[in-house]
Amino acid sequence: MKEANKRNTFREGPISPAFIAESIARHSSKTDIGAHSIFLGQVRNDLIGNHQVRAIEYTAYTEMAEKAFHVIREEVFAKYQLTCMHIYHSIGRVEAGEICLFVFTSSRHRRDAIDACNEVVERIKKEVPVWGKELFDGEDYEWKVNR
Repeated sequence: MKEANKRNTFREGPISPAFIAESIARHSSKTDIGAHSIFLGQVRNDLIGNHQVRAIEYTAYTEMAEKAFHVIREEVFAKYQLTCMHIYHSIGRVEAGEICLFVFTSSRHRRDAIDACNEVVERIKKEVPVWGKELFDGEDYEWKVNR
């Protein structure tokens, strides 16, 4: 099992810029890496009907979600020549403008890093049991629909 699979994917609340910067900095000593691809998912303040999204409250079936993340990691590692892959997803409340998903892939060459990162993000949206409740002003909310 790859080291990334031993980590908990979920982070309580938003994923901080400092955490992202530290993750990137830890790779500077890995001189066999020639490319990184990073996806940062950010909560938008969409207008839905006449309501402005203020935050998203993420919930998950965590045991099943971690298994799905594991499958995605293993299959993407098998398909692309990657050096590293990190996936972090928020659980709990994330305000508009904050980061809720951080996918970071590394490889010797850019094409593998870029293609792998894109595939991971697309598969998370389709395969991982994570749900978001879009929170408006007051008590109003609506379950998020992936757009």
